[in-house]
Parts: sequence; C-alpha cells; structure tokens
Amino acid sequence: MIGLDAKLRLGNIVGIPVGLHWSWFLIFALVTASLSAGYFVQMIPSLPGWTYWFLGTATSSLFFISVLAHEFGHALVARIHRIPVQSITLLAFGGVAQIGEEPRTAREEFQIAIAGPLVSLACSVAFGLVWLIFRPVQPVAVACEWLARVNLALVLFNMIPGYPLDGGRVLRAILWQVTRNPNHATRVAGYGSQVVALGFIGYGVFSAIGGNFFNGVWLVFVGWFLQNAAASSREQANLQRSLGHVKVGHIMSRDFREIPGKALLSQLVDEMIFAGGRPVFFVADQGQLRGMFSVHEISLIPPSNWDQVTAEQVMVPVTGMAQVQPDTTLLTAMTTMEQAHQNQVPVVQGGEVTGLLSRDQVLHYLRVRRDRDA
Repeated sequence: MIGLDAKLRLGNIVGIPVGLHWSWFLIFALVTASLSAGYFVQMIPSLPGWTYWFLGTATSSLFFISVLAHEFGHALVARIHRIPVQSITLLAFGGVAQIGEEPRTAREEFQIAIAGPLVSLACSVAFGLVWLIFRPVQPVAVACEWLARVNLALVLFNMIPGYPLDGGRVLRAILWQVTRNPNHATRVAGYGSQVVALGFIGYGVFSAIGGNFFNGVWLVFVGWFLQNAAASSREQANLQRSLGHVKVGHIMSRDFREIPGKALLSQLVDEMIFAGGRPVFFVADQGQLRGMFSVHEISLIPPSNWDQVTAEQVMVPVTGMAQVQPDTTLLTAMTTMEQAHQNQVPVVQGGEVTGLLSRDQVLHYLRVRRDRDA
C-alpha cells in the first residue's frame, strides 16, 4: 500500500499544506527525460542540446502545476462545503487531496469529485488556445500542444469509473443518490475499482507477452497503483465513517493535572507518577497553558538531578506543540497527532486546557465500535 506520509513538504498554499511523495520525483524525471531526449528532438530538430532539456523541464513543471491545479479544484470545492482539507500530495499518477471529513450528501460528493476533471479540462483548453495563438513560435506551440493533450488525457484517465479515481467517486455519488445508502455505494464503487485495476493488469500482461513489453509493464504498474490506491481509499473511507463525525470532546480524558512551572521533577515522580500513575502533565500558570511533558521527557533526565530540574525546563512549549479543540473531529485530531509526531495532544478551548486526547484512546474507541458493529 502506498503511504502518503513519505513526502517533502513544500509549504502552504491558501492555508493547505502541499507536499511531494517520493514517487513524484521518479515520474518527474521520466517525463522530463522523455520530453527532452525524445519528443522535442523529433518535433523540433536542430535546436541546441541544452534547449531541449530546458524546454522539457519547463513543460514537465507546467504539467505538474496543472495536476496541482486539478487537486486544488477538489480542495476548494470541499472548502465551499465547509469540509476541512488536510493536505495535497503530488505523486506518481497525479495527486491526492486529503479531506478531513466524508461529504455529507451525494451532491457534495459529486461536486467535489467533478471539480478536478473540470479544472484539467480548463487547463487543456487554455493550453490549446496558447497553441493557436503562438503557432509560429514552434517551441511554445509544441509544448502547449503536448500540455493540452496530456491534460485532456488526465481528464479521461481520471473519469475511469474506478475508486478512488474521480470517475469512481462520481459513480459513488450517483449510486449514493439512487440508493440513499453511502456505504452500499462505496462497496459497489470499490468492486468497480477492482475490475478496472485487474483489467489494466490483465491487458498489461497480455501486451507484454505479445511483444509490447514496455507498454505492458507500464499498464501492469498502473493497475497495481490503482489497486493499492483503492485499498488506501477504502481504509480512509472507513476511518472517515468511524471518526469523521465524532468530536474530540466525546472521548477525551478529563482526568489530568495542571502543575506550576517551578514544580520539581522529584516531587512529580514521587507524588504523581509512582502514586497516581499519571503519564502526562500540563504546565500552566495562572490558568494559561505553557507546555506539556510526559514520562519520556522525565526519563531523559538522570534521577540524581530530579530535585534540581523543574517542570518548565523539560516541558515542550505550547508554541511548538499541536493542539485540538473539543469540537475537532477525531479524524482531524489523529491527522494532527500524526503530522506533529505526538502520541497525545492537549484539548484546549479559550487558552485553557479542558482535556487530553491520546492515540490509544482513539484506537480503543475504534475497537469498541468495531466490536459493537460486528
């Protein structure tokens, strides 16, 4: 299964974190090399060698900017429907816009799913217009013609009715509208994705055996990718159904202790860890949260120094710590903890701590829910 966490973060665009998956670098290099050493050499002979690589790199970059625009189409429509967008990741076969909640209606699902292909179609038309205007400028015309065609191909590929491709999500929205059952719609769309993935793999194997080895292997790789992406999307959909509408305030622990920053570690260990078994402490002075630390931070200090080290000296400052609010969904909270590499986060409202949420609490909730639904 392809993990979307293996990525290079590029920063935020309109408040949405954008990153590159490791597989993006491979496909970017392959597309650039194919354009620079093959396509442009055939289409525009007799240019200086470095010009082909400059043109290939620029065209490849514009293609991936188009892919990013495609994903922002999904993300911005999700925001219009007040659905949080956690991140956008560019990877080998396009990109993924990860949203924090499942769409609430079939109409929202349809609009979010169709937005990406519409943006790609608009990019195809825009590059086609540039090609018409700049046809006498051959390098620009050839590059824009390729970009127009590849964006159109992106539309057609994404509209294949295989989940989690946009076509599969559109199919899910239609089935949801007809059956009024989102879970049934997801299962049927998932079966469709299996058929599509196996179709790619089977046709790829057939092509490879028939002598078209490179294209065959490529189609098998596409089928494998769709199979894994579909499995990841089903898992994500299950998590969204289980956690997407449950608020942090429903399961957070209210059994926590605020301590002053000047408290000595020796006192904490004797009175609160050995006696009370508390694994996490909030450091607060005059009702305002300053930081948090756990038994792990204490273990990094030699026991001989515990009567000289204070809580504020080992705490993780609040400015560098992830936080959630009581009305945050569990799915968003889990994503926050994952991105911050924290096993627990303080639940804060109005600058004051109201509870503690840990990864173990969420996993326990999931186990209890699965046992209840079984």
